[in-house]
Amino acid sequence: MVSGLALESQRLIVLGDFNVHAETTPSGAAQDFIAAMATMGLSQLVSGPTHRAGHTLDLVFCQGGEEGGGVEELTIAPLPWTDHHLIRFRITAPPNLRRGGGPKMVRPRRLMDPDGFLMALGEFPATLAGDSVDALVALWNKEVTRAIDTIAPERPLSSTRAKPSPWFTEELAAMKQKKRELEGVWRSKPSEPNRTRLCLYLRAYAAAIDAAKNVFFAANIASAKNRPAELFRVVRGLLYPAPQDGIPDNSAARCEAFAQFFADKVALIRSSFDTILTAVSEDVARAPACPILMDSFQLAQPEDVDKVLGEVRSTTCILDPCPSWLVREARGGLAEWVKVVVNASLREGIFPASLKLAVIKPLLKKPSLDPTQLENYRPISNLPFLGKVVERVVAAQLQAFLVDTDYLDPAQSGFRPGHGTETALVALVDDLRRELDRGSVSLLVLLDLSAAFDTVDHGILLGRLAGMGLGGTVLQWLRSFLEGRSQMVSLGDTCSAPQPLTCGVPQGSVLSPMLF
Repeated sequence: MVSGLALESQRLIVLGDFNVHAETTPSGAAQDFIAAMATMGLSQLVSGPTHRAGHTLDLVFCQGGEEGGGVEELTIAPLPWTDHHLIRFRITAPPNLRRGGGPKMVRPRRLMDPDGFLMALGEFPATLAGDSVDALVALWNKEVTRAIDTIAPERPLSSTRAKPSPWFTEELAAMKQKKRELEGVWRSKPSEPNRTRLCLYLRAYAAAIDAAKNVFFAANIASAKNRPAELFRVVRGLLYPAPQDGIPDNSAARCEAFAQFFADKVALIRSSFDTILTAVSEDVARAPACPILMDSFQLAQPEDVDKVLGEVRSTTCILDPCPSWLVREARGGLAEWVKVVVNASLREGIFPASLKLAVIKPLLKKPSLDPTQLENYRPISNLPFLGKVVERVVAAQLQAFLVDTDYLDPAQSGFRPGHGTETALVALVDDLRRELDRGSVSLLVLLDLSAAFDTVDHGILLGRLAGMGLGGTVLQWLRSFLEGRSQMVSLGDTCSAPQPLTCGVPQGSVLSPMLF
């Protein structure tokens, strides 16, 4: 690995605890190691002991040595709380300039007061209630942006602070301050009593941190024990912490490469069953017409919208005019605004065009995978918040229709109220045990569909929905929801050009699991 980096890098520094005795007269193993590094143009710069026992275990290698490598003023100093010494040196490096040019613009959260936001937004202009749904969505985006600009205008972010750990209590903060004080005393007077006092306090501080972590995470696990999805999220966060920056290149070319890769992947999968799609489409077209059982939606009331706003997850999309959590907290005063948009969509049978664009965030499938390879990422879709509100209103009415008409399979547990992983497992285990009692052998077939949501054929889906008795404005709305969609990849502040979608149901959508 080092040899490859040495060839690719103009300035390479390799440092760490190598655990080889590299004193003035190095041992055989250390001599061979240093000689091997020298063949790659890396010189060892540490010349004194770096361990309390007098050995040189911690090394710094640099291309070109001290003259050409840019390493200056290397010093070694003992520390009271560890057997290893502290190695300091100075290097000159270019600043880590932020991509996209200019500082990052942010809105101070402390200024985003729900009451102030509602006052800046004002009442919905009743004279515009009859406008088209696309015009109403444009009005929503314009007025909400104006209101949020009024109460919390964007300002440049001069620096970023690390997010405090949730388990870091006020008691730990006080102990940290005390630790700094004892360290200052030892540095000013490096006597043995001061060193002993600092080391004892460091052990107590480390034990307090461990105890605080145990209490915090045990409480999280206990609170989620009856919610499998939340419990899985908590445990996954403990075992696999999210990387700070999983994608090494946020350039525009990288965005376009991701967008093309995801589009080509779906096209390749669909091409493998083109013949089957044609046959199924013909079967759906030949199916006898079904009486229309549902041809219009019930218009939403303010209390319905208020309930939906409280239920939708407050995940903010970069296309949203303001943070979704603010819309949720101010939902009492926003219900009329949102109700007009929702009802216009239901009445016209049109899903707003501006809400059909999805933002894709590539996510590395496993931390151990190579982050430079596109195939090691899965696309995570994020949709505008207002679109998910409209979807949830429609989903509630479609769910009621499916229950009333008894179209749901009795064995279906997914995407169904009152059902879930537990009901599926209970039914499965019960069936297996019954067959075992009868002396039968059971065979369980599990299918994993690649890009399942992305490859759904619109024509087949709409034909089957019509065959279930959906028609009129309802079927027109569903057609509008599926067609004319696009997606773009976002990395940092860079986005790809939108890619049109000719098949599939949108990931991250409220309706997609039901339609699938």
